[in-house]
Amino acid sequence: MTVTTLDTVEVDGRTLAFREAGEGPAVLLLHGWPTSSFLWRNVMPAIARDRRVLALDLPGFGASDKPTDVTYGYDFYSGAVRGFLDALEIDDVALGLHDLGGPVGVRFALDNPGRVRALALTNTLLYPEDMTEMLTRFVEGLQTPGVRERFTGPEGLEAALRLGTNGEASVTDETIAGVVEPFASDEDRLALAKAGAELEDAGGVALARELPGLRMPVRVVYGKQDRILEFIGDTVERIQRDLPQAEVTALDGPGHFLQEDDPERVGELLAEFFARH
Repeated sequence: MTVTTLDTVEVDGRTLAFREAGEGPAVLLLHGWPTSSFLWRNVMPAIARDRRVLALDLPGFGASDKPTDVTYGYDFYSGAVRGFLDALEIDDVALGLHDLGGPVGVRFALDNPGRVRALALTNTLLYPEDMTEMLTRFVEGLQTPGVRERFTGPEGLEAALRLGTNGEASVTDETIAGVVEPFASDEDRLALAKAGAELEDAGGVALARELPGLRMPVRVVYGKQDRILEFIGDTVERIQRDLPQAEVTALDGPGHFLQEDDPERVGELLAEFFARH
């Protein structure tokens, strides 16, 4: 199996961590909340057979810096992605996206169409109308002292992992540690709360409106048994309406963190797509 290495780079005075494997045209994988490049560790080897694959720890997550004096909005995330690619002198890239990384990566693709040659989406939320009552309460909780500490503490993060997976084998001691350990301090956990709650509502509306403007190849691979994004099927139907070029595969069994539930299959499906683009 290809070994992914963990490295760091300085971007705008902050340290960003990333995993890397393989050679060839670049593929960049973006995670969501509350994960990191760790989520992609078992998906990357298949992609790395034909591509240089990088998985970034977005600021606020993983081993990257976790500032608490910034707003984790679209401009902040896009600047981090752009700065990361510039620092590594990568001119064009294919993107693989999950959860929060979905709107972050799609925003980057909309703003930088000449730098993104292809786009792969896994379980993510791109439309404001798909915000369920549970998700709305969750975002409100991340902004509420007392509640946010429960959501971002070890028990809350393990609960999120268990809710997002559909097999006991997916929740190992290693997996729990990979999700929990990056958030050891109160400041780390505050950054995590901010990182999950500060994407602007207006930005989400604009993203959904502009989505049909994407012209690059699109691949969707999603777990149907998603208990976090309960209406993922509706989201994918909207994606197919707005992006008729999208190739879609629905996986029975995996949940929200399909990279944990079925990493080999997810890896092979994404590898086949990225090898063509």
